[in-house]
Amino acid sequence: MSTKLSREEYRKQKDLEAARKAGTAPAARDEEGREINPHIPQYISEAPWYINDGHASLKHQKAPTADEDRFTDEWYQRGERAGPAATKYRKGACENCGAATHKTKDCVERPRKKGAKWTGKNIKEDELIQKVEMSFDAKRDRWNGYDTAEHQKIYEEYEQVEEARRKLKESELDKQDANAAVAMAERMENNANEFGDSDDDDDDEEKYADKSDMPGQKVNAKTRTTIRNLRIREDRAKYLYNLDPNSAHYDPKTRSMRENPLKDQDPNNLIYAGDNFQRYSGSITDMANVQLFAWQAADKGSDVHLQANPTQAEMLHKKFKEKKAEQQDESKVSILAKYGGEEHLDAPARELLLAQTENYVEYSRSGRVLKGLEPAKVKSKYQEDVYINNHTMVWGSFWADGRWGYKCCRSFIKGSYCTGAAGIEAQEASNILSS
Repeated sequence: MSTKLSREEYRKQKDLEAARKAGTAPAARDEEGREINPHIPQYISEAPWYINDGHASLKHQKAPTADEDRFTDEWYQRGERAGPAATKYRKGACENCGAATHKTKDCVERPRKKGAKWTGKNIKEDELIQKVEMSFDAKRDRWNGYDTAEHQKIYEEYEQVEEARRKLKESELDKQDANAAVAMAERMENNANEFGDSDDDDDDEEKYADKSDMPGQKVNAKTRTTIRNLRIREDRAKYLYNLDPNSAHYDPKTRSMRENPLKDQDPNNLIYAGDNFQRYSGSITDMANVQLFAWQAADKGSDVHLQANPTQAEMLHKKFKEKKAEQQDESKVSILAKYGGEEHLDAPARELLLAQTENYVEYSRSGRVLKGLEPAKVKSKYQEDVYINNHTMVWGSFWADGRWGYKCCRSFIKGSYCTGAAGIEAQEASNILSS
């Protein structure tokens, strides 16, 4: 640290700096003999107080490079023992294991009931202590000190497992071939006909079917391995249905195409309409609604769990929907009775009255709807709303006494003629008389 200068010394220093800047006095030099530019500001040329050695220098402005040479990233023997172990306990060694390279409190061996100091047995070898100075990255390298030769043992282990598996498969195939040969010899002895009958031909075809390349698999007779393909060659890949790059997105990692690649065609005639077509069809939406109801009921304190008791969750959801519908009907009737306006509910649609609508719809150049209309509902491949024999309900709409029936007439005979309300009254009367 520089001492405080007197007024005369300070004036001489200022005059010297002015002369150096004017070029009348020689420039100052650092420890290595290089000139220092006199126009460099003082806050840059002067070193901080904690590294100032009293000499003019710009060394403190450069990154230190001398300490980097002593760091090494080479492999070191971590966890190795110097060996062989001592036969007697040595003074100052670890009281637990007997090694002289660490103290008792730093020992990582299992604490013994009586240490090596008192028993003098099973004394461990001394650790191989190395003076390792590593860089910042080497200290934080999780594989530093790992011998790469250890990884070769993993390859050898897997090769042994594959060799044992191959031999086992060869023995099984040899047994199958031997059994097939014995069966063939027996059939040849039993058949008097030279060419055999049709049953033998079928058996021969089944015998040699494994050697042919079947759709979806490939058999290699030399290596006796079967290679199964992910799909048969007759199937068309999803991304080949529509080659337009702006069509449905295909994810090659999961091999999924969620949207419909053929939106311009009739959905009833499509072979493939996207993965979401199958994902949101059938009773999946109903199951999702029941699951949502179970979660909401559990949050409110009810003991409902879809996986633990699905029947209870289904019945509670059914009662909840019926009660909700009844409350909506009651509120609707009360509002209409109080304020009126029931005649406006039977009015035709706004599109029929005004022949126009305010619904926003976007179309592409080819006429395909881009945005604005809801997707069409999925139609079932089975016939719907078809009633037979004067019935107004389908078979299975009524359940009683462990049997299914028709709800319109409460008949348990499938395919019977519907008797309507008269049949229900007759059934109730017969139940009263029988009871």
